[in-house]
Amino acid sequence: MYQLLDGKKISSEIKIELAAMVSKGKSEGGKTPHLAAVLVGNDGGSETYVNHKVKACEEIGFESTLLRYSDDISEDELLKVVDELNNNDQIDGFIVQLPLPKHISVDKVIEAIRPEKDVDGFHPLNYGRMASNLPAYVSATPNGIMELLKRYHIPTKGKHCVVVGRSHIVGAPVSILMARPDYPGNCTVTICNRYTDDLAKQTLQADILIVAVGSPGLITKEMVKEGAVVIDVGTTRVPDANKKSGFALKGDVIFEEVAPKTSYITPVPGGVGPMTIASLMWNTWLASRKIIFS
Repeated sequence: MYQLLDGKKISSEIKIELAAMVSKGKSEGGKTPHLAAVLVGNDGGSETYVNHKVKACEEIGFESTLLRYSDDISEDELLKVVDELNNNDQIDGFIVQLPLPKHISVDKVIEAIRPEKDVDGFHPLNYGRMASNLPAYVSATPNGIMELLKRYHIPTKGKHCVVVGRSHIVGAPVSILMARPDYPGNCTVTICNRYTDDLAKQTLQADILIVAVGSPGLITKEMVKEGAVVIDVGTTRVPDANKKSGFALKGDVIFEEVAPKTSYITPVPGGVGPMTIASLMWNTWLASRKIIFS
């Protein structure tokens, strides 16, 4: 019988731990962590994620600032916002919610964020330090996956980890983290992409399968070996007339048919998503205490 990797439960535990740390810090005269989020446009998914982040700040006792801009903001105007946040001593860390409108260079915006305030862990300096096994703000989703594996005490040493997806946000960094000489880690890692021949041949070798491509139902039961640990990062909105919102979130894995073959599996929603929020909160705490960059 498989066991759920309950990201909602673990995320709640982490937020309780952080709330206690914030309370203790305040009692000792320390600064209240302050996270800012920049939201451009009216993307439904982005709205949902940012609202979850603001709510998490309230639960933990962080201060939060949400800056909203229309999708016709110019690149120069957005870069000016980033510069102002960089130089605002009251803001410990901030994120620019992705995706951005096509006329804005994501790379320019990310590189403009000071590494010490880059709590999303996207800046090349943080990414490079993470890859070099140095202290860094690790991207929230990969870090959340690692914490989930750790808190469920899932063995990783010597295991074959197959990652489907190579984005700089999830696939590439999590493949590096799973290969590092640490726990979780010490895996033999295979990373797959859209051009991988016979994807099933690769996924069937996985002791730990991490899927992050945003393709609902990509992974079927025929593609997973018995007893595998399956981490489904996919969260794609699909129309669903039975839902009040009119849509449902679907993962990259067909949960109902894959789950019985696994030892552990994340649900969608309620798996990796909440862990992403918790990891962002953790990075904000680190930023407020100048633990990574003094």
